[in-house]
Amino acid sequence: MNVELTELLRGTEEVISPEELENKLKQKRPLRIKAGFDPTAPDLHLGHTVLLNKMRQFQEAGHEVMFLIGDFTGLIGDPTGRNIMRQPLSPEDVQRNALTYKEQVFKILDPEKTQVMFNSTWLGKQSAADMIRLASSYTVARMIEREDFSKRFKENQPIAIHEFLYPLLQGHDSVAMRSDVELGGTDQKFNLLVGRELQKQAGQPPQIVMMMPLLEGLDGVKKMSKSLGNYIGITESPRDMFGKVMSISDELMWRYYELLSAKTINDISALKKAVNEGMNPRDVKVVLAKEIVARFHNEKAAQDAEEEFVARFRHGIMPEDIETIEIQIDKESIAIGYVLKQAGLVASTAEALRMIDQGAVRIDGERVTDHQTQIPTGTEHLYQVGKRRFARVKIK
Repeated sequence: MNVELTELLRGTEEVISPEELENKLKQKRPLRIKAGFDPTAPDLHLGHTVLLNKMRQFQEAGHEVMFLIGDFTGLIGDPTGRNIMRQPLSPEDVQRNALTYKEQVFKILDPEKTQVMFNSTWLGKQSAADMIRLASSYTVARMIEREDFSKRFKENQPIAIHEFLYPLLQGHDSVAMRSDVELGGTDQKFNLLVGRELQKQAGQPPQIVMMMPLLEGLDGVKKMSKSLGNYIGITESPRDMFGKVMSISDELMWRYYELLSAKTINDISALKKAVNEGMNPRDVKVVLAKEIVARFHNEKAAQDAEEEFVARFRHGIMPEDIETIEIQIDKESIAIGYVLKQAGLVASTAEALRMIDQGAVRIDGERVTDHQTQIPTGTEHLYQVGKRRFARVKIK
């Protein structure tokens, strides 16, 4: 396997198929690389950048990168992984979020070599007759094979007709863009394969489907998500971003290196070898934290963040060995005041609320300002009260 193919396959969960990709690369032409993002939230986090990093790899290899903003499909809402019907976004929400996406993605992609496309360009021109023809290309039986639809159907949960349109529209994007490769998360497999099928029906060579894993959040268990509070936002301050990267486990660090770092496979292997030979994993984590901060801010910000972090350890402000405390609950979330009390960081819930009012409570370096903050089950965070009280708490 050649070096280019090895690097392009790095970190992938599944590729359909590596042999087809190798054959396309042998054509010695720039491949058209597609990745679509529905603008469902205004801010991106590192989990979103897994696909962007892979796009950058293709870009640096000389291929044609197409960053697709699903401003039309965003009006429907992707039903992937949903137990209930997703409410469509308003056109105003879609447009507002789309603008912030454009600003944020160029922290990773080269703006001079990136085509930013909106699927309303072609989908918005579809007539009712066009939609009927598109709907006729797939059967209800095939749609119900999809895991989330099947689950909802068996549980008598409603499935709206417009939800069936989503994978068809995403697949039609591949036809309109004549994509050679489409990138997506492992949860997008059904949608990505629909694209291959529709391309075949349109007389086009089917795209390569390249699926990337869903990046685990700071807890190392659940996928990175703002709703779970286990995320690192790409617009966060250098200090908070650096601190959050340093809070991940040594094991998770290598996962982040594989999916987020621009370092080569050989570079990462050399770092692993150094750790096995006695190098402190924390020093390797510093390298990763600096790389990520520099990418989304600049080199000076990364250096300053490192110096501040090191100073906090040197002056004994944050202990190196922080106890991990497990709290078991029988509901989906728990109040921040209760967590702090159970962790022994405060004497009472009343004190916890007072400390929040004083701005003295932080989770993974980010200040807590709301008494009503809920901590979801299945998460693990670094909690701080004042300057010297720390605990890592796992909610089970």
